[in-house]
Order: sequence, then C-alpha cells, then structure tokens
Amino acid sequence: MPRSSAVRFSHFLPSLLLLIAGLAAAYVKDLNVFFTSLFNVLPTLVLLLGGAYCAVYRRQRELFLMVTVYIAYYLLDTQTDYYRDNGKVREDAAVVFHLCCLLLPLLFGVFAAWQERTHLFQDMVARFAVLLAVGSVALGLEQSYPQALLMWLSEIRWPALHGAWMSLIQLSYPVFIASFLLLSWQYWRNPRPLHAAQLVGLLGLFWALPKTFILPFTLNIMCSQVMLMIAAAVAHEAYQMAFRDELTGLPGRRALNERMQRLGRNYVLAMSDVDHFKKFNDTHGHDVGDQVLRLVASKLSKIGGGGRAYRYGGEEFALVFAGKTLEECMPHLEVIRESIATYNIQLRNQDNRPQDDQQGRQRRSGSAASSVSVTVSIGVAERVDQRNPEKVLKSADEALYAAKGAGRNCVVAYGQNRRGAVREAAAG
Repeated sequence: MPRSSAVRFSHFLPSLLLLIAGLAAAYVKDLNVFFTSLFNVLPTLVLLLGGAYCAVYRRQRELFLMVTVYIAYYLLDTQTDYYRDNGKVREDAAVVFHLCCLLLPLLFGVFAAWQERTHLFQDMVARFAVLLAVGSVALGLEQSYPQALLMWLSEIRWPALHGAWMSLIQLSYPVFIASFLLLSWQYWRNPRPLHAAQLVGLLGLFWALPKTFILPFTLNIMCSQVMLMIAAAVAHEAYQMAFRDELTGLPGRRALNERMQRLGRNYVLAMSDVDHFKKFNDTHGHDVGDQVLRLVASKLSKIGGGGRAYRYGGEEFALVFAGKTLEECMPHLEVIRESIATYNIQLRNQDNRPQDDQQGRQRRSGSAASSVSVTVSIGVAERVDQRNPEKVLKSADEALYAAKGAGRNCVVAYGQNRRGAVREAAAG
C-alpha cells in the first residue's frame, strides 16, 4: 500500500472500528442489566466528556456536531422510551421522527463543513444562532401545525425515485446524499482525521435512523459511537500536531525522542542535512526551499533496511535503525543519498504557470523549465559500549559534520577518519 494511501486509511481506521463495534452491539440480543444501564447513560456521558474536551481545546465545530447529534438522540429517545413502556408510539412520534430524519443530516453537514473562524466568540454565537433558529422554527411548526407538517414531510414528491426499501421520508435521502457529497469533497481537498470521522459518522446515522423503533438501544449506541468518532478525531489530530511535522509529513522531534527511549540494545542512528540549504533558500526562495524539504523527506521516508525517518528540525533529518548494525545500514544510506543527488527538481516561473496539464508537460519537457538538484550529507553512529541514545545521536551529529568537511554528498560513520571519508565521497 502506498504511504499516502496508508495515511488516508489511518484517518478512517478509528472511526470505522467504532462503527463496526456499534453495529455489532446493536444486534446483540438479551442484554444484561449492566449493558442496559450503560447504554441508557452512554450518550450523555460521551457528550459531557467529549464536549468538555472540545470546549477546552476550542474545537467549536466538533462541539456543535456532538450537540446536534445529542439533541436528535434526546428527542428520539423520548419517543422510544414511551414506545417500550406502553407498547405504542406517542401521537407526535411520526412528526418528530421525520423532522429528525430531515434536520439531523442537514445540520450535521452544515456544521461539519463550517470551518472555524478567527473570532471564536463570534463563530460560536453564529453556530448557536443557526441551531436555535432551525430548532425554533421546527418546534413552532410542530406545535402549531402538526398534521400539515406531517403531511408535507411524508409526501412522496418523486414517485419514480421512490423505492420500497426506503424507510425514511423521501426528503431525507437527498439531504443525506448532499451532505455526504459535501463532506467527501471536503475530505478530498483536505484529508484529515476529523473529516474522515464526519463521513463515517454520517453513514452511521444513516444506518441507525431507520432502526430506531426496531432494534433496542440502536439509537443510544450509534449516537454514542458517532460522538466518540468526533472526540477520537480531535485526539488524533492533537497527536499529529504534537508528533508529526506538518511540512514534510514525517514524525517530528517529539516522536523521535519517544522512539529513542525504547530502541533496545542494538541500533543505528543517522543524521542527515541538506547541503548548502541556506544558500539555496536565498537564491530560489522559501517556497522552493519547502519543496526541497518535502522531496528529501519523501526520499528518506522510503529508506530500506527497516529504517524510519524523522524531521529533526530545519533542514536536518534523523534516521533510526532498530536492531541493526552499522554494516547492515550503510548500503541503504548510500542508496538514499544517491537517489536524492540524482533527482532533478523542475523550477517554473510562478507568474507564468501553465493553464492545464498538457501545457505543463510541454513546458517541463522544453526549455521553459530549469532544473536544480540538491545533495545531502549523512553522519551515522552505532550503539557501542553501553552508550545511551542521546550520546549515539550526538556521535551521529559529529559524523555529519565530518561528512560536511569531507566535501558533502557523502555518508560518514562515526570514528571514520577524514581521509577515508574523502575517498568515499569521491567514489560516490
């Protein structure tokens, strides 16, 4: 699986696991008293804990998503409790159920696609105003014109598109589809764990609503799972912000520090630095410099021999080989150094960008594009004499300086003399 595909799959994995767990729990029959009591309080508990978590970190979009799901749960749970206790539905059950089936995907899609703004208080007031306005209008119509509203909601407007399998009002299906397409487009433009959780959560709600009066505790379980998906996505993104470098996508310095604490007895650490990066940055600009860093990170992420690349800071990268010896790692480091040195980066005039892909290919193959290349120097050290990881990393950094002194674009092992490093650089 390509690395980008693996990253996207990791965005969906927690939400998919929660969805599968919710589906499995919903079909369990003859629940004991403990699980019955748990499912009764679980949505409220998830809202309180997850909502507090979102509020502390000022994640208003996620907070209002959870509140929207909980309001729909509360309204429908009141109806299902009455149905379980009395063996019949309340007089307003149909209109309340249809309103929830229409407004829940609508508000879920709106709040999910509504990006947070700079002024958080104004953003919160605006979201609350939308929720209050929609809720007030729906409540007013339900109280004043219940029968007329019920007939309008349940009317089949497009008979040719109506199927016997449809257990929701016809209006809810285009709203669900529109929300799903909107959230899919949002994820395609900006792949994030939160956007993946929103998509999976919407699917969970779409499955749960028709089962509200059929499977006991379906509503409790799935609404809890959807709110958990959102809270888990917030935690996932917080972890990424702390442990993953945003520019290159590699694990960052904090992730490296944690990895170094559990390396075991045998390992090799390497430090890599882009040669003459400051001069390159001054000549071509920071945008091209960022492009170079992403390229180097992409190459280093494909290091063989069981190595793992980390963004150390600036133009420096660290490579970790757990359970390896220096002799095992050197060939892989040479391969990655050469692959970076032989890669040509195409530079184009940003003020005269091509209008389409075909024109872009023509320019890249012609004289309109100039190419540059960069090289990296690598210093590598192996754990010996009971040294701790910090000292091994420092040794790799000293070897990196030796590689710079040897003419750059070479791999130097700690303790290797300068003349030997120069010979290897010339041979490379």
